[in-house]
Amino acid sequence: MIFYDFEVFEYDWLVVLKNPETRTTTKIHNDNEALLKYYNENKNDIWCGYNSRGYDQFILKSILCGFNPKKMNDWIIVKGKSGWQFNSMMREFPVLNYDVMTTMHSLKQLEGYMGNNIHETSVPFDIKRPLTPKEVKETFGYCEDDVDNLIEVFIERINDFNSAMDLIKTFNLNISNISKTKAQMSALILECEPQQRNDEWDISIVPTLRLSKYSYVEDWFMQNKGDYTKNLEIEVAGVPHVFGWGGLHGAKEKYHGKGLIIHVDVISYYPSLMIKYNLLTRNCKHPEKFKEIYDKRVQLKKEGKKKEQAPYKIVLNGTYGICKDKYNPAYDPRQANNVCINGQLLLLDLIEKLEVIDGFELIQSNTDGLILRIPDTDYAFNQVDDICYEWESRTGMGLGFDYIKEIYQKDVNNYIFIDTDNKLERKGAYVKEASRLDNDLPILNTALVNYMAYNIPVEKTINECTNLIQFQKIVRVSSKYKVGGIGYTDDRPTKFLSDRTFRVFASIDPTDGYIGKMKENSATLEKFANTPQQMFILNGDIKDTKIPNKLDKQYYIDLAKKRLNDFGVIIWWT
Repeated sequence: MIFYDFEVFEYDWLVVLKNPETRTTTKIHNDNEALLKYYNENKNDIWCGYNSRGYDQFILKSILCGFNPKKMNDWIIVKGKSGWQFNSMMREFPVLNYDVMTTMHSLKQLEGYMGNNIHETSVPFDIKRPLTPKEVKETFGYCEDDVDNLIEVFIERINDFNSAMDLIKTFNLNISNISKTKAQMSALILECEPQQRNDEWDISIVPTLRLSKYSYVEDWFMQNKGDYTKNLEIEVAGVPHVFGWGGLHGAKEKYHGKGLIIHVDVISYYPSLMIKYNLLTRNCKHPEKFKEIYDKRVQLKKEGKKKEQAPYKIVLNGTYGICKDKYNPAYDPRQANNVCINGQLLLLDLIEKLEVIDGFELIQSNTDGLILRIPDTDYAFNQVDDICYEWESRTGMGLGFDYIKEIYQKDVNNYIFIDTDNKLERKGAYVKEASRLDNDLPILNTALVNYMAYNIPVEKTINECTNLIQFQKIVRVSSKYKVGGIGYTDDRPTKFLSDRTFRVFASIDPTDGYIGKMKENSATLEKFANTPQQMFILNGDIKDTKIPNKLDKQYYIDLAKKRLNDFGVIIWWT
């Protein structure tokens, strides 16, 4: 495998290429022949980059074709066009490209989350002259640092690469498909061919639906076809709900509950709807193949073969999404709309039947399941069991049941619960478990979970933490803004900063200011949201950095309590 990164200027281009297996590093500057030689020697390897699907592979190909890479750079960055549209000659240089980027985060942001150095190069990319030897050396250092971080991110995301390779191996695809997204591979596996249709709003309701009390929700969908911006906001079983063209959401806000709480989950809901009601994309040449994939996954699940299920699960769970992607061969919005609408209505059907139980309490509804509480009696439990069995038999769907001892819920997107095996389930930005690539203010999430799940005061969690990275907040100046800077509440002038990504911490030093960003034609420094009024910046490597005396731990304690207030757990005034 080759890990690579290009830097392109008006008169210069540089690339750093690393092969971890041979432990070799190659640096090339403005040398087309050297790059061609390297390509020919390694063209059968997998080339890994960050955003390389949209950028680096086309810079590589443009140089191999003899084009000016700056023109390709501007074609992609300035004109916003796809690299493959530049010139058909680039097909002569195929690349087994694997893109490590799976989120909208920049590589610098991920480097920040990992605690690495996130200083930018001082060499401006819009420089209008050839680089000096000193500038070339600095740029190579900056570029090599990015490649080292790319390898680190790849290792953290190794499961994504393995799942892509599993798709290729399981379904006997050519290795060249490693350049495709999993969505593109899924369409290939299902042998989808693009079709032109004009029936996006040809909505049909499945015949097994039985709504009475909430039948007006079905009417709303039929009366509002053609407008994706509309939503229906109503109360269902005493809980505010939103129905729309993207799914169903409803939840009690600031909720805490104990007792007999059941998480009812529709098993493989969307794939099951597609099979049962013939709602698979019509672009699939062999619909029976989707059913075969579904049956194979069920068989492997029964056999307890979790790893072997993965490629089948990717195809099954991704098919609904690619039906909505106009650039995917599986694009069939009518079928996607029918799956989404009927999924919501059938779930509403289940709620309607369950809410007649005395003592029934709906806690949450989402796209494919419910969380509910009932009296802890055999009679109430049997009622739930009978109603769910009737719904399964009528609709052809299957239900799974998990039992919860205690739940804390801010809203449908933020909650934790403890099941009867004392396993903790966490969902949402406020309480999710931090990872090396998603490590923004992790101390707050830890403090909230410790308080709600284990009754540990937030002061104890925060004051006893000695790891500085736990307190970091990463912010980035986007391309919409000219520059980042430090603003002050007194009359001192704004201090402008050369980096674009910043790692900030709350400070007790009254001489410290706030972090902001400024647009091109503006004199106003806009404060970054959710950052302290007084902060300090550490953009170097902080993995082994001790907590300085000026870190304002009270800021994090107050913020944790404010978030607990959002959960309704404690009363907190800001």
